[in-house]
Amino acid sequence: MKNAFIRAMHYRHACKLFDEKRKIRESEMEAILEFGRLSPSSFGMEPWRFLVIRDQELKEELKPLCWNQPQITTCSDLVIIKSIIAPLAPGSDYSRMMLSRRDLPKEKIEAYFKIYDEFVTQELAGEGLFCWAARQCYIAAANMMTGAAMMGIDSCAIEGFEKEKVEALLNIDPAHEEVALILPFGYRVKEAPEKIRLPLKEIVEYR
Repeated sequence: MKNAFIRAMHYRHACKLFDEKRKIRESEMEAILEFGRLSPSSFGMEPWRFLVIRDQELKEELKPLCWNQPQITTCSDLVIIKSIIAPLAPGSDYSRMMLSRRDLPKEKIEAYFKIYDEFVTQELAGEGLFCWAARQCYIAAANMMTGAAMMGIDSCAIEGFEKEKVEALLNIDPAHEEVALILPFGYRVKEAPEKIRLPLKEIVEYR
């Protein structure tokens, strides 16, 4: 299992051009989305929502809003990772529901409510809900990309897009949801370049 994971990490790269003729099988795309669904998140809030775009005309409309990157229109499935916003607010029905899922005594759940509300109002006061929630979405994205690589499916994490225009095109209400990341999936046209990374000794320290 360790070697399979390492091979997937070496296989994965930021694919810039996909084979337009090859489509991902439905079962494999569902698996990739499942990798995202099963990802960990802070307080177990699962703030991610996945919008899968397969319509070629819509991809063409999105492309100029994504710096004209060819991945947008050549990929098989274009996943827009959205972060919910309003449901994460302190005292919301959603946050209460998510925090109540464990079989815990009422007093412990009430204490958890208080911890969450204080965290959101105090710790996130400077950065806001979206920055925090988007970080959780990146965890899901990483698992989706690595899981896809284990199946020989390529991806490319895209932050280069005009967020407000993309949200407007997709009729996303930023008060309720915001686009965190765009993930195209498909099959590479050219072989990936050699992976370049700093050695462990330069990035790890033990104390």
